[in-house]
Amino acid sequence: MTGPDALLPLQEARRRLHVTGQSFAGVRAIPVERIIGSVDRTIDFDRHFRPRRRGLLSRIEGLTEAFSGRDLPPISVYELGGAYFVSDGHHRLALSHSLGREEIDAEVTRLDTSYELTPDADVLTLVHTEQQRIFMEQSGLGQARPDAVIEFSRPQGYGELLDVLRSHAYERSRSADRLVPDEETAADWYDKVYLPALAAIRRTRLPQRYPFKTDADMYLWVHQLRRSLQPTRGDVSWEEAAEMRATERHGPLFRWRHQRFRRTPLPRR
Repeated sequence: MTGPDALLPLQEARRRLHVTGQSFAGVRAIPVERIIGSVDRTIDFDRHFRPRRRGLLSRIEGLTEAFSGRDLPPISVYELGGAYFVSDGHHRLALSHSLGREEIDAEVTRLDTSYELTPDADVLTLVHTEQQRIFMEQSGLGQARPDAVIEFSRPQGYGELLDVLRSHAYERSRSADRLVPDEETAADWYDKVYLPALAAIRRTRLPQRYPFKTDADMYLWVHQLRRSLQPTRGDVSWEEAAEMRATERHGPLFRWRHQRFRRTPLPRR
């Protein structure tokens, strides 16, 4: 199951958020609203732990009778980035949701990550976060400019921009007649190419014409046009290329593609 109302699979979150360790955190009350995923029952319940199959209702009804006026036994969960994934106790959690309870006792196993999982995170959010992390690590920008914000509306954009930086690194190394470190190349690109290019783009009509595009979207979009024009027009300025993009006409499918896939990567803790 996918979509904003679907439970997050723990395996997907572990793989994409780069888990670095695991430890048992004991039994404690946890917020029901922070339980957003499951180890192996993502097709049986939605994000609010409403059963997706009719046969599950009788099990929950049986628990209602068995634990009327009594505390439910603790469920078992994994904590990842401040959110929780159920490994045992899905029906007890579904009952707690139906009763409007805000907390539930749980045996908690903590998984270490440097990201904060937001309650509305979905699989596409995880994809964006992973691709952004790979870009920042492999480009050297994470070390050179750790506060830099590079976000795309489409997760493919991170890999495309990484190719741009690799081309920049090649040109710098060739000009310097030495192998320039990734961090030095990334800092040079960010300070002398990316930021000035964004300043030029913002002086044009492009941001107003395409408000659904991120800064990185617009940079890459204009860069691709400048590169395609280079053989016939030479070096077209960033402002001129941005104005050319602003005059292009695109149908609703163009906007829909960007809005459908756009997510904000998860914040670091």
